[in-house]
Amino acid sequence: MLKQTITTVGLMLFCSSQAFAHAGVEHEVEVKAQKLTDGLYVLFGQGGNIGLSVGEDGVYMIDDQYGRLSDKIKATISEVTEQPVSYIINTHWHGDHIGGNENFAKSGTVIVAHDNVRQRMSTGLEMSSLGRKVEPAPEGALPVITFDSELSLHLNGDEMRVYHVANAHTDGDAIIYFANDNVLHMGDTYFNIGYPFIDVSSGGTVDGYIAAVEKGLSLADDETQIIPGHGPMSNKKELSEFVAMLKDLRNAVAALKDKGMSLEDVLAAKPSAKYDEENGKNFIKPDQIVTFIYQTL
Repeated sequence: MLKQTITTVGLMLFCSSQAFAHAGVEHEVEVKAQKLTDGLYVLFGQGGNIGLSVGEDGVYMIDDQYGRLSDKIKATISEVTEQPVSYIINTHWHGDHIGGNENFAKSGTVIVAHDNVRQRMSTGLEMSSLGRKVEPAPEGALPVITFDSELSLHLNGDEMRVYHVANAHTDGDAIIYFANDNVLHMGDTYFNIGYPFIDVSSGGTVDGYIAAVEKGLSLADDETQIIPGHGPMSNKKELSEFVAMLKDLRNAVAALKDKGMSLEDVLAAKPSAKYDEENGKNFIKPDQIVTFIYQTL
């Protein structure tokens, strides 16, 4: 079995198969696994954190990072098990979480996601907040099993509940709870690296984001191991602190907007100032999180 490895994830890369922050350094990427319980792991690499369940019923994953990392991901999995990956559940449609879909599907893996994930992947999108256009995904990368609100998988001695959380990070987010192992995968409804990305172009909203985190908290207890979309492993206390910060920001921006202040005036007022030192130095900067909140109130 693979030795338990503790690792952290740096600056996230986003929303296309091209790495916009670390172009040209793919050779430096390592895909490492951390054992959470017997048969359940988290894989860290470049992009969204991967959940991995291994057992008598087979192997299934949550997300698959970038396509160029598929061989490295498969190599890391092979250190845990010789079995192929039977299912992948996508937490949402961004390229750093679904970029490996086509590569795994060619090997027989079945891709599962919310209805809106298939729709977004099929049509592509102009992502104004990042100044980029995402082209439609190839047919072979699309989820072939989709769901509306909730899905359950009874595999490897666990009951895995997949919940759609509406208009949060996007309009197709899913959070996944392993009931018996008490492990919660939040996808990108939890950034454990600072301010979150609320993808307004994809239907994301601050209120939906807060509701998604509160859904995760309702599933968790003090012993729950929480896999964030980006960053190191977390727990209920840290997730509670994260949503408290987001609520405070939301209310501060709302109070200024209710006074009739323009976005430019709100940005000048710096409502996020007390959180910026700790949370505003990674992917999403202070002006961006304030803009996302202002736009979606």
